[in-house]
Amino acid sequence: MVFTFDGFELDGTRFELRRDGERVAIEPQVLSLLLLLVENRDRMVSKDELIEHVWDGRIVSETAVAARIKAARKAVGDKGSTQKVIRTIHGKGFRFVAETEVSSAQAKAPPARSGLITEEQAAPAIEEALKTARDGRPSIAVLPFQYFGEPGQHEIVADALPADIIADLSRLHWLFVIARGSSFRFRGPDVDPLSAGRQLGVRYGLTGTVELAGESVTIGVSLIDMTSSGTIWAEHYRGSLSELQQLRPEIESHVVASLAVQIPQNEVRIARRRAPGELDAWACFHLGLDHMYRFNRQDNARASELFTRSLERDPYFSGAMGGLSFTHFQSAFMRFAEDPEAEVEKARALAQQAVETDRLDPFAHFNAGRCSWLDGRLEDSIAWFDRATSLSPSFAQGVYTRGLVSVMAGQAAQADADLALALDLSPLDPLAYGMVSARALVQLQLGDGHRAAELAVKAAQMPGAHKHISLIAALTSHLVGKNAEARQWLARARQADPEISSEVFFASFPFAENGARETIEKGLRELGV
Repeated sequence: MVFTFDGFELDGTRFELRRDGERVAIEPQVLSLLLLLVENRDRMVSKDELIEHVWDGRIVSETAVAARIKAARKAVGDKGSTQKVIRTIHGKGFRFVAETEVSSAQAKAPPARSGLITEEQAAPAIEEALKTARDGRPSIAVLPFQYFGEPGQHEIVADALPADIIADLSRLHWLFVIARGSSFRFRGPDVDPLSAGRQLGVRYGLTGTVELAGESVTIGVSLIDMTSSGTIWAEHYRGSLSELQQLRPEIESHVVASLAVQIPQNEVRIARRRAPGELDAWACFHLGLDHMYRFNRQDNARASELFTRSLERDPYFSGAMGGLSFTHFQSAFMRFAEDPEAEVEKARALAQQAVETDRLDPFAHFNAGRCSWLDGRLEDSIAWFDRATSLSPSFAQGVYTRGLVSVMAGQAAQADADLALALDLSPLDPLAYGMVSARALVQLQLGDGHRAAELAVKAAQMPGAHKHISLIAALTSHLVGKNAEARQWLARARQADPEISSEVFFASFPFAENGARETIEKGLRELGV
């Protein structure tokens, strides 16, 4: 639909704002905000609803919301003093108040000039084609990197690094990766990455540069959305020339782990713009992942619904089986269900089904390992995570969970190495709070109580942290004599679950009988848990 007001056209189909037929430059997040408001112009949109739709439910500050509202007003010629388009309902939310006409997108589409279709006009058609291509899987082409520097032995890195990235990305079965033989045809300084990506028919492109200056080297990488021409993620890695060969595997692992987070997040943003009836198996899967990682009862139930819908569309989709297994694991781990044991059995059956469907899917092995964890079979659990990470060495959540289970098994040194690696691979991971909290438990085992408390409180303050993370912050604070902080975090844990107890904690974290368990048991008793 196209919404017309005050000389502007807000086109939801083409995801653009136009004034007098000319496209207005505007950030995607600000455009999403405008669309949400105009689509609900008959009522007020609360701040919570705004955050849920525009920021995907992430924790954001009042300042961030105010900044986006200000940018939206500026884009449509509005001001906070006049509020002729966007009205603030103080303390509650916002409402779109401009007089608006609604028409079909086709009727309002701007004409192509000189008989040519611009990239902006072509993008929706490209996206529509990509939705049905390759069973709906997101697709990517990794192009050869550009080399800047004196010709010599280091020039090979511009090909070797993207080739390594292609090999590792190919282990992510939810991602369609163009083979090197095709993507490496697009080589040289004159290659247009957008043109290359569209010729290859992919949604995403990874480009990079290798720059030598004296004895230093800088490697830059960028993830591009081929349908919008926007850069989704970019990073630079710097080091000395003598360290270049040692840097290669580290950079490769970090890039792959980052893409494993950034691409699904972008897929969620794309899926949220589609009507429910248009969602294919992969769109339902990515939306399910987004809800699954929020670790609350409502979102876990929503994730379960989405994974079920995904399997209805593709009964042999191992990823959706794994996701549904994860939701049953979460129901047992968080005590959402009255019968946790039954939830574990459902999780185990689905994980095993996923493994049998695709034995090369690391996510399937990961979920099988989580079921063994809740059973207290820690060594079996670690073996499953070993399989998951052998299939995909950059699978940060597999590395993290192996580290967490190693903590419970009393293997502090191995656990700390895994947890540090997981955070290095995926510092923005949706489970990053768990990685930091697990490192707190490691420090507790190593006898550094103050460092344990510092890490535990840091984890409890991170977005997404659940009741167990708050309880670990209360425990470690208590053990170093910070009683006021301990009471604060205990209250937070009890607010989330009034029935939380030592028994509930050890059902979710079945520590082996060792000194670490005794320390935790004693601390929880003293807290009255």
